[in-house]
Amino acid sequence: MSPLSPFIWILVISPLLFLAHFKTEKSNLKYVAFFILYFLADTFLQQYGKILLPLDFLGLKFNWSGKILSLILGLIIIFSVSKEERIQIGFTSQTNSKAHLKFGLLFFLGFTLFDFVFKMILFPKGGTFDLETFLFQGTMPGLTEEIAVRGIWLWLLNKAFAPKWNYRGIKFGWSFIIVTILFGVVHGMVLDQDLHLKLDLITIVYLTLISSLSVGVLRCFSGNLIYSILGHNTINLMNALIRIL
Repeated sequence: MSPLSPFIWILVISPLLFLAHFKTEKSNLKYVAFFILYFLADTFLQQYGKILLPLDFLGLKFNWSGKILSLILGLIIIFSVSKEERIQIGFTSQTNSKAHLKFGLLFFLGFTLFDFVFKMILFPKGGTFDLETFLFQGTMPGLTEEIAVRGIWLWLLNKAFAPKWNYRGIKFGWSFIIVTILFGVVHGMVLDQDLHLKLDLITIVYLTLISSLSVGVLRCFSGNLIYSILGHNTINLMNALIRIL
């Protein structure tokens, strides 16, 4: 992946940032700048993690180094702010009301059931069991990406563009839309080392409307990152399991 890829991703969602700015009564662009800086720092840590934290001697095939560094950066930011800010990030054991939590869980489970059936039909089968795959997919992506995406990204963009829409007592805003779409873009668009843009529009749309949306709703209605981390890792483990059936 080219080091220019993160800048392409920011460029792609920039129209949404501009729209959010003009549609928000009092936007705070300082937090947009903080968001971009954090986004770039986190992305580059993951991209060059194997250089910064070499674990080659362990013979690992997944990017454990990048994920570990991403987690460290996220925790540094989380523990550098007040307890109230950590709650806004979702780094808390507190949950919203039982009714809100129930709705978030049902929404997530409904979308995940559709996701399972869809992938059972389309995913290639007959792979072999690999312990590292299940250990990695069951821990690192959900842990690091939820802290970053639906934790720090969402927190910073909520500060930039105050949520004004209310659904069932939970506030949503442009930040939720931007984070949900950007998650899909990051997974479905890449600029390779030869500066060729590889675009998988189906992946972007599917991840945005199914995985990213369902986990995002679960995060907002539960009130913390615990449920979204578990939900994210559940999807990843499901994907790995389907491939070996």
